[in-house]
Amino acid sequence: MVDGFEEFCNGTLWNETLLLNNYYPQFTDCFQNTLLVWVPCGFLWATLPFYLPALLSSKDDDVPPVPLNWLNVSKSFLSLMLAFLSAVELIKAASDHESLHKTTVTAVYVALAIKVGSYMLSAVLIQLERGKGFITSGVLFVFFLLMTLAGIVPFYTYIEEKVYNYDLDRFVLFYISWSFLFIQLVLHCIAEKVTRRGYYELGRKPCPETKSSILSRLTYWWMNSLIINAFKKDLTEDDLFDLNPRDASDRVIPQFEEQWDKEVSKYRKTERKSSAPSGRQNVTFQVGKAQHHLQASERTPLVGTSSRTYSTTVEIKDPKKKQQEGASLFKVLAKTYGPDFLKAWGCKFLYDLLQMASPSLLSVLIEYVENKNTNKNEYEWKGYVYALGFFLIALLQSTFFHQNFHIGMTLGMRIRSALIAAVYKKSLTMNNEARKTSTVGEIVNLMSVDCQRMQDLSGYLWMIWSAPVQITLAMYLLWIQLGPSVLAGLGLMLLLIPVNAVISMKQRKLQVDLMKFKDKRLKLMSEVLNGMKVLKLYAWEPSFQDKIQEIRTKETNILKKNALYSAFSSFSFTTAPFLVTLVTFLTYVFTSDTGYLSAQKAFTSLALFNILRFPINLLPMMISYVIQANVSIGRISKFLKNGDLDPNAVQHEPKSDSVVSVENGTFSWDSELQPALRDVNIKIPAGKLVAVVGQVGSGKSSLLSALLGEMDKLSGSVNVYGNVAYVPQQAWIQNATVKDNILFGKHMEEGKYDEILEACALKTDLEILTGGDMTEIGEKGINLSGGQKQRVSLARAVYNNADIYMLDDPLSAVDSHVGKHIFQKVVGAKGLLRNKTRIMVTHGVHWLPLVDSIIVLIDGKITEMGTYDELLSHDGAFAQFLKTYLTQENPDEEEDEEIEQMKSKILERVESVTSDTGATSGEEGKARKRKDKSAKAPLARSISTIDGSELPGKDKKDVKAPGDQPKMKEKDKLIQEEKAEKGKVKWKVFMMYFRAIGMAASAIILAIFIIFQVSSVGANIWLSIWTTDKELANISLANTTEYQNRNYMFLGIYAAFGVVQGAVIMIYTLLATYKMVDASRKLHNAMLENVMKAPMSFFDTTPSGRIVNRFSRDVETTDSTLPMVLRMWMNMFFSTLSTFIVISYSTPLFMTIIVPVLIFYFAVQRFYVPTSRQLQRIESTTRSPIFNHFSESLSGASSIRAYYEQERFINESLSRVDKNILYYFARIASNRWLGWRLEFAGNLIVFAAAIFAVVTPNLSGGLVGLSVSYALQVTSALNMLVRQTAELETNVVAVERLKEYSEVETEAEWIRPFRRPPHDWPANGGVIFHDYKTRYREGLDLVLRGISFQVLGGQKVGIVGRTGAGKSSLTVALFRLIESAGGQIVIDGQRISDIGLHDLRGKLTILPQDPVLFSGTLRMNIDPFNAYTDENIWHALQHSHLKAFVEGLPEGLQHECGEGGQNLSVGQRQLVCLARTLLRKSKILILDEATAAVDMETDDLIQKTIRTEFKDSTVLTIAHRLNTIMDYDKVLVLDQGLVKEYDSPDNLLKNKTSVFYGMAKDANLV
Repeated sequence: MVDGFEEFCNGTLWNETLLLNNYYPQFTDCFQNTLLVWVPCGFLWATLPFYLPALLSSKDDDVPPVPLNWLNVSKSFLSLMLAFLSAVELIKAASDHESLHKTTVTAVYVALAIKVGSYMLSAVLIQLERGKGFITSGVLFVFFLLMTLAGIVPFYTYIEEKVYNYDLDRFVLFYISWSFLFIQLVLHCIAEKVTRRGYYELGRKPCPETKSSILSRLTYWWMNSLIINAFKKDLTEDDLFDLNPRDASDRVIPQFEEQWDKEVSKYRKTERKSSAPSGRQNVTFQVGKAQHHLQASERTPLVGTSSRTYSTTVEIKDPKKKQQEGASLFKVLAKTYGPDFLKAWGCKFLYDLLQMASPSLLSVLIEYVENKNTNKNEYEWKGYVYALGFFLIALLQSTFFHQNFHIGMTLGMRIRSALIAAVYKKSLTMNNEARKTSTVGEIVNLMSVDCQRMQDLSGYLWMIWSAPVQITLAMYLLWIQLGPSVLAGLGLMLLLIPVNAVISMKQRKLQVDLMKFKDKRLKLMSEVLNGMKVLKLYAWEPSFQDKIQEIRTKETNILKKNALYSAFSSFSFTTAPFLVTLVTFLTYVFTSDTGYLSAQKAFTSLALFNILRFPINLLPMMISYVIQANVSIGRISKFLKNGDLDPNAVQHEPKSDSVVSVENGTFSWDSELQPALRDVNIKIPAGKLVAVVGQVGSGKSSLLSALLGEMDKLSGSVNVYGNVAYVPQQAWIQNATVKDNILFGKHMEEGKYDEILEACALKTDLEILTGGDMTEIGEKGINLSGGQKQRVSLARAVYNNADIYMLDDPLSAVDSHVGKHIFQKVVGAKGLLRNKTRIMVTHGVHWLPLVDSIIVLIDGKITEMGTYDELLSHDGAFAQFLKTYLTQENPDEEEDEEIEQMKSKILERVESVTSDTGATSGEEGKARKRKDKSAKAPLARSISTIDGSELPGKDKKDVKAPGDQPKMKEKDKLIQEEKAEKGKVKWKVFMMYFRAIGMAASAIILAIFIIFQVSSVGANIWLSIWTTDKELANISLANTTEYQNRNYMFLGIYAAFGVVQGAVIMIYTLLATYKMVDASRKLHNAMLENVMKAPMSFFDTTPSGRIVNRFSRDVETTDSTLPMVLRMWMNMFFSTLSTFIVISYSTPLFMTIIVPVLIFYFAVQRFYVPTSRQLQRIESTTRSPIFNHFSESLSGASSIRAYYEQERFINESLSRVDKNILYYFARIASNRWLGWRLEFAGNLIVFAAAIFAVVTPNLSGGLVGLSVSYALQVTSALNMLVRQTAELETNVVAVERLKEYSEVETEAEWIRPFRRPPHDWPANGGVIFHDYKTRYREGLDLVLRGISFQVLGGQKVGIVGRTGAGKSSLTVALFRLIESAGGQIVIDGQRISDIGLHDLRGKLTILPQDPVLFSGTLRMNIDPFNAYTDENIWHALQHSHLKAFVEGLPEGLQHECGEGGQNLSVGQRQLVCLARTLLRKSKILILDEATAAVDMETDDLIQKTIRTEFKDSTVLTIAHRLNTIMDYDKVLVLDQGLVKEYDSPDNLLKNKTSVFYGMAKDANLV
């Protein structure tokens, strides 16, 4: 075969002597005519079968063909010209053969023919790509690059061989062709201009990566504009471009979902085959004592009912048989993203192969220098070729390495996007059991920590296979250098693997525990933030602060244990490579014949060991990363495999007789508990108004939930035909404007919108709000009162224009007039919804005569159903229920008139008795009756959760109609944008961190590290002295004792350096990790303490998601990321420094290029760091909105489902994730931009070191080895240094963010040691307001404008007034949640501004409007400080009418309340708050419309309890139902922050002109 080839070529293919022992590198003609043509052209033809189909099948509708332009015309012309020139050359060769009888070799014809074909093919491809809209071509770029490079050999050969003397035509043709090739290559480095088809949105620029050429993509040139922009000014959102379509969620999510659905359905199929059909069984449930905790509002009986037994038929689902259980998230990720991973890993594999070339080159270079020194004949060009070889190999390495990272990291980003979307979608469909196991905090953690972890891992996953590949290749090359001695080093490496594996296992276990505590801490933290007002009012902050710190201590203990393991692994990582080198050299010296270690062997081996250091070090770290990711995949997978609400639980079939029907329905909140509703049978015809009544806990809300498909249907069928609108009992309000909350994604119709605002009584409220309907509502509707929230929620439902309305007690939170107005204008027979089907849960007995039908529920069973008259016509449960109420009211009525009387009495009594937490009040009711607003000032309660976020009333002349509102001023925005700091991270942030570590400790850590670095450099310099030792080089003395002793001396000192390194690194790591964990603990505690002491205004204006983000993401950074980055930075800084020192010591000429290189590095750093830092900051601020929106969606999931708005919410979530990912993408692209440039400079350093080694005379092989092996490391060291500097700056931003919250302005001291009130203060409970003024926050108007009045000890005072009158402000002022702006409040002779807040708040008691509970036991919720005995608590429970209920719970006082008390109904939560109040039994009690969420019976119980238990206390009540304060000692009427009237009710009622009289008259009380 060889002979045949030689004949084909007319000569040999390869001649080493000709090539190397020559004054220029001469390749044979055969080589030039075959390989130099076949390889480039072969590449083009080999890729054609893959590239052409991909090209022809690419259908991107947005991408039109590229129009003809100078660029593609020039490319096509040049390709055709090249084909023409090759054809001319071919014809000429043939004619020369004929006419001049020259022997032209077959290989020449073949080569020219291949060229003609290849150039023609390239011309066709150029036009095909143009037609498909391709702007750049990787395949053609590589083809022309290879052709140009291959042309370099004939380029110099023709000149050296003076071809122009004997074949001028060939000479000229070649140089013209080569010039065209070169121009063609340059043209392929330019991208076509992008055009977009049709109309498209202006604004964001498209991603520059999509418009860039192949060379620009390989060098990240497309990032220049952004980097320069960031250097000139701080980046803002407008400076960024659009996300690359490849990474946008609308392309990413469907790919993932398709695979996940396939995987899940595959397991469903196998399950169906294997599982037996689940049957129906008769099951008996006992209700009463055995009642378990159910979930959410209104679901549990309040007062333990007598035990009854019900029997029903339910479908039992086997709990073990869970769908999707076997579905593997890992498989899905592998299938979806495997091909992209392979693309990245292909680049990494090429990098690994190239990496092994540098040590081999080093070996050749050392040999060259040593030969040159011994005057052997070495041609100078070789040295330059070797030096250039170093540079080119390194350049290719950099390019492949960064491509691997770029593909891997963008892939990680897509994985995170897909997983977040999956978690979000799941959270909207999961059932109640799943909701019980996953709290909001835990699910947010899945998103913030676990999905993030998957993203972080993806860029580094190659380590798993690449490390073994690198180790194998390096060991093979070492074997060539050192022979079997390598096995000693390998043995040591293998020994270390199980040790590291054990450590990794331990770390994994710690990681799982750590996540548990993190979840627990964040869950508690988010509850604390949600209930902060309650904590402040009860002075409970210290108790909860201790609870959080207790969990945090457990967390830091785990981190400290982890530090021990990291210290050991750091020790083994740092010393392992050195030990392996030492053991190998030791074995080599003892086992080789001579015992001589030459410079060539030593430094080539050292370079290979340095390559080994990377995989050996990173592999264990990578294993722990993979373990963490595995934990995360497990957690996400478990969550995604949770049960879903059954989409078929509710059918949507048209039926002639009813639009809502339930047949034999049995429903449960949880498969483990007994049903909440049994034997439900309902038929509701279209257009009817149906009321649902029953006591607290009888299952009213559950009935609506069952109709919405929110409960587990155990048996029966449910049919709901038509669109549904739902008003939940606790209004769900989004953090958006009032208008957005009402429109809820629908288009604005001005007339309809105004009509609905009027009907829902929102007009007046909007006049009071600073921004009208464009006022932004804070998180959870914090700046609206309960009634306003409820009416916005109702307006949303009405605007939705559905067919069926499910209203869960919508009138409980508004006062009687507003209730009547809404009933008439919205719900009733003449209301906006008169033609719709309405199902309304209500506690308002007085609406019942006006409804078409009533459903009565007792203990989850429908006992009666019919019209009002039907139900009263016989003595059933309903009649009993009403009669009990009415006989209490009027025992002397005569029997025969009773029914007539009852109706009028109900209406009359109820006018004054309905709940009112509302934001509109008596005045508004009146304003509608008589348009004259100046008539009389009014009563009735309205705004505000006690939070002082009540908005100040404005004079009417200041108020604009909602339509005229100007665009919101910045200060009208309640929730300010999260600030991203600008500019450099300040030194004081670093100093704060070092102070947290401890200044002395920081100095010691630094000193120890310097010792480590010095011993490391010392060892290598010693190695160069050893290997160039003249006496040892004389092998003839090898067997003498002197020779051996000298060898041992060198070896011993070399080992000593290693021992010092090991010991020092152990001490350093232990000290550093311990101190840094400690620092993180201090920073967390400082922030926690400060946030706990922050005033209420801070929580009103800061979304809890933002605060939680600091406690989760930023604390996580200071716990784990920052310590690692800081240690890496020190490592890189000192390695770089030592590299420069060593190279300058070896080749002093090197100093000439140090300065320009450092200037270049500094310039790149200056350009890059602002970009990275700013992008990191913006990315952090775009992360919070994802979690805010997420927690908001979770709390409103049932509303979102009821309105079928899942799609819109999912899209909103995706767009927020896309926005966040855009900044992340820009950041990683800027990292690649930086990395490539730094490595380019590093490659120049290697080149310089090699060139100086070539040109410096009389340089020993040892010094060349030392210099170049250090230079080979400098690329990655410098690169890492700049990156770690940037990482350090970007991560220390977390300290900056923690610092910001630990410096938030705090409220007054909790305890003032020298101003403490007497132990029994207040003994009487007298309260005096003296010219008292206050405002909510700096810059806002006064809400109390100088009020003065006195309450004597033990007096009962009712407080009334219109919205914005200042009623709630007055109560929060008593607790100093807002501070005085003038005047004072005196309680029992003590000015409250003089004493500590806890001394004050601990002595007052409030029963708040919103019942807030925390997850934990019932006992903890009643007495978090454990200050009372169980006996006291049972006593309080008895008086708050909860004793029977709690006794009926299996765990009694230890009953878990669930997150936010979700296992209790709203009414029960209110009674738990009453129990707290009774336990404290202080001298002063404040009631803030405390009975809004309970039915009248329970309200009566509460009022009775307060009258008896607090008969000696001073009671201030914000009047909620007017009749409750008629027997009070005094009534205080407020208006616009001033006292209008203050007298006894009797005196005020005698004065017919008083405001109070007008109000009572309005309520039909006089």
